[in-house]
This record gives sequence, C-alpha cells and structure tokens, in this order.
Amino acid sequence: MDLTGWIVIAVIVVVAAALIWFMTRTVRTRSLQQRFGPEYDRTVAGTGDRSTAEAELRSRQERVGELDLTPLSPPDRDRFTAEWTKVQAEFVDRPAEAVSDADRLIQTVMQRRGYPMEDFDRRAADLSVQHPSVVENYRSAHSIALKETRDEDAANTEALRKAMVYYRSLFDELLVVDDGAERRS
Repeated sequence: MDLTGWIVIAVIVVVAAALIWFMTRTVRTRSLQQRFGPEYDRTVAGTGDRSTAEAELRSRQERVGELDLTPLSPPDRDRFTAEWTKVQAEFVDRPAEAVSDADRLIQTVMQRRGYPMEDFDRRAADLSVQHPSVVENYRSAHSIALKETRDEDAANTEALRKAMVYYRSLFDELLVVDDGAERRS
C-alpha cells in the first residue's frame, strides 16, 4: 500500500473516532437530561459549562450510589404519616411553625432513609439523583422556611402554603416502604 492509501486509512480512523466520541457524548448527555430533568438545566446554568455540570451530575450519581439508602418500614411510614398529618393541622393556627416543623420532618425522614445530613446543598444534590422532579420544590420550600425563621421579609401565608405543598410533594416521594418483596424473591 502506498502513502496515499495509508493517509486515507488514517483519515477514516480519525473521523470514525471523532464520530464515536461525539455519539457517546450525545448519548451520555441525553441520559443525564432524562435522569435529572430540570435539575440538569439548573446545574448547567449554575456551573456555566455543560461538561462541568455533567461531571457534577455523574459525581452525584456515584456518591448516592454508594449510600445505603433504605426504604422505610411500614411502622416508620405510618408514624411519619401521622406526624405529617399533625404538621398539616398545625398550619391553620401557626403556619410559620408548621413550615418549620415540615422542614424538620423532611430531614428526619431523609435521615431515616440513609441520606447524609451534612448541609442543605448536599441534601438537595443527593435528592436530585432519585427525586429530580421534586428537588426544586424542596429548595423553594426550604428557602421560604429559612426566611421565616430569620424573619427576613417574613413569608406571607400564601408563600407558607406553597412551602407546605412543596414539602408534601417530597414527603410523598420519600415514603417508600419496604414491603419485604425483595427478600421473598
């Protein structure tokens, strides 16, 4: 084979490698977009760079994959559900306190499930892996709760009501129960 033949083969190999790299990156991006939903866009906007954001999201997946997250036992689920009912009833007379109590209850359920409780940003990032559809609600509710506890432009009743709705959406997703089905298989 002459030099021209080798050059053609080298060009074909380089083009094929570039095409494979591009397709792999596209598939990985789509997979992250599907898994994280709006959290993907939020992370890209926050980092200002798609590659950095995707590395962050993959890092979250790995970190959460190493956690020992467990479903709740039926008695735990019942206890937490009863506590939520009390918190909701409290909202009528004491909305700010109810929102603070809801925030604490969410943290208790998360801790019981095995989520690390280091800080809020870490909790939200960890939640985004398995609960991407409600993590932004959690951020919003937590922000309202913080404003209320710090008395920074204390939240109005409508904002507090929204916080309760946001907390409820996450609470419902966290109430996964261990029904023993996996052990029976």
